[in-house]
Amino acid sequence: MAAVILSFPTLQSLRIFAQNLSWTKRGVRLVSGGVGRIEKVLIANRGEIACRVMRTAKKMGVRSVAVYSDADRDSMHVAMADEAYHIGPPPSQQSYLSMEKVLEVAKRSGSHAVHPGYGFLSENTEFAEACKQEGIIFIGPPSSAIRDMGIKSTSKYIMSAAGVPIIGGYHGEDQSNERLQTEAAQIGYPVMIKAVRGGGGKGMRIARSESDFLEQLESARREARKSFNDDVMLVEKFVEDPRHVEVQVFGDMHGNAVYLFERDCSVQRRHQKIIEEAPGPDISAEVRRKLGEAAVKAAKAVDYVGAGTVEFIMDAQHNFYFMEMNTRLQVEHPVSEMITGTDLVEWQLRVAAGERLPLLQDDIILRGHSFEARIYAEDPNNDFLPGAGPLLHLSTPSADQHTRIETGVREGDEVSAHYDPMIAKLVVWGEDRSAALKKLRYCLRQYNIVGLNTNIDFLLSLSGHPEFEAGNVTTSFIPQHYADLFPAPVTPCGETICQAALGLVLQERKHTQEFTHTSTDPFSPFGSGSGWRNNVKFNRNMTLQLGDQKVDVVVVYNKDCSYSMQIGEVVYDVTGELETEGGASFLHCSVNGVKSRPKLVILDNTVHLFSMEGSSQVSVPVPKYLAGVSSSGAQGGAVAPMTGTIEKVMVKAGDTVAVGDPLMVMNAMKMEHTIRAPKSGVIKRVFFSEGSQANRHAPLIELEEEAEEGEGGSQ
Repeated sequence: MAAVILSFPTLQSLRIFAQNLSWTKRGVRLVSGGVGRIEKVLIANRGEIACRVMRTAKKMGVRSVAVYSDADRDSMHVAMADEAYHIGPPPSQQSYLSMEKVLEVAKRSGSHAVHPGYGFLSENTEFAEACKQEGIIFIGPPSSAIRDMGIKSTSKYIMSAAGVPIIGGYHGEDQSNERLQTEAAQIGYPVMIKAVRGGGGKGMRIARSESDFLEQLESARREARKSFNDDVMLVEKFVEDPRHVEVQVFGDMHGNAVYLFERDCSVQRRHQKIIEEAPGPDISAEVRRKLGEAAVKAAKAVDYVGAGTVEFIMDAQHNFYFMEMNTRLQVEHPVSEMITGTDLVEWQLRVAAGERLPLLQDDIILRGHSFEARIYAEDPNNDFLPGAGPLLHLSTPSADQHTRIETGVREGDEVSAHYDPMIAKLVVWGEDRSAALKKLRYCLRQYNIVGLNTNIDFLLSLSGHPEFEAGNVTTSFIPQHYADLFPAPVTPCGETICQAALGLVLQERKHTQEFTHTSTDPFSPFGSGSGWRNNVKFNRNMTLQLGDQKVDVVVVYNKDCSYSMQIGEVVYDVTGELETEGGASFLHCSVNGVKSRPKLVILDNTVHLFSMEGSSQVSVPVPKYLAGVSSSGAQGGAVAPMTGTIEKVMVKAGDTVAVGDPLMVMNAMKMEHTIRAPKSGVIKRVFFSEGSQANRHAPLIELEEEAEEGEGGSQ
């Protein structure tokens, strides 16, 4: 008979309690309610959060298992994992949201635990229960806590009973349009319409008057059905210009619960956070303590275990009201880690294995200030329209003790249209808020991306706004300061145009030299790119494109390898060389005696210049016979801004529309986008029906202008 030896690690490692063991095909497993040793964890997620969990797992000596869809076959989280399993096609419903597929991989791989990350299955009660039934540890709270806090109407009752301040509203079972509209009128406009199972800004709309209530209700229901498969709504009073303040809480199986201070996440677009900070600006020690104690009350009211976030609405007088509890690790958890010196993923793994909290409340000390900026593939100048496409160039600031780059992509990877368009989270720490903000802006200027639109310039505008610097933030910050945050585009100055022209000339010279090295004729005239001519200065004319404007540049090659560049009536003295450092090209140049060293990226006939003063783009015009379809869209109609599904068609052939009228509703990147008429006219043809898939830049509707009265008639 074979002997069985059970080894018991020290109290500082993940522990196993023998009294609650059972034997399964995968080895030792827990009987319900026991404690388990976690040696292999499956991360039921993708992208940045999957990579984040894997880094801590590796640090702790825990093996990681990834799952991936067809779209993520070559992704960063797959490469980082110790094992990876394919679970289906790109749509989330058929891959990352498939409980059956994820659990099957957990069993096949012999994973002891599942970490759900955030989004997808992280707050799914049925999934937490299914893990428990299979003897697999769900790294999260009990399913009862997910259920109680996941249904907003239920959570409000529990919080009220626990003494946590709440905002009144309607959370009833009668979901008829008439009842909801009546309740909204009694509450008083504006009101917030929210999916009871909502989160992440999905299924949430503001109705400012009775006239737009039903339209907003229908839109919220559609989005909720798509995101949560549940369209039950609640209606609450909308607090104008509030702050969004949330508290990081943590509980264990031994009845302990602590708070790790608050985060301010007020600055949002589309009800989604884009910049977060900890602690909250201008929050007194007394209010901070009251926030933390209220959050711990909320956690204890549902016997909470693991990482959670209690979100509050705070008014101008610093009164706060419970909004919701997210029963998972939040996207913005790193700022809490930075100010407390903790690793919350490590805490999750230890607590899930039955250990007590590593620190109790009096041991948790707040130090310094931290910011997180979410870098998205989106177009802030087009209502933050999400984007997708390849990261043709990607360079980031250097990570160090006070700077973190939380990402799931590398240069050359593609931001998929099937998932959230977040590229990375830039997290910084400073001794105080001013120092942290200065560090954030410095690092944002070092975050350089080419290949798709990003919000980096917008984040720089936002973080440099005087009111943001003063800490005067509310959820209305962006609309209130819209003009400052979205300034008119600035045309590159003459010095920048000279840098772009120099970059093109030097790149041409580099290519010529490469030709010479590979040529069998080292004296070939085609191998000289210096522009030198015997007794004659070589001149060349270049035409560059600045937005819609073309600029002519006359470049004179001087004998000393310098250049004279004339733009209009102004002549610039220019010198420079290309330098390569860390795989990136830099332009070490001087324009009229002023030296600089911008990063240089030349792709697709466009010169991209990045420096600490900002970024610029200068293009080389493409001849008309080589130009493709205009990027402004199809002539005389509306085009799809990105790949997505047509959720609703609001017009038909023959309808007359005015500029700005809604034509269709598309669903892409888990968000609804209303397609509006680019001009007034008559609908000639509708190319897509509801439920069909439209590719980016596909014509959606053909629109012709109404003939003016008398046009075409007799004179």
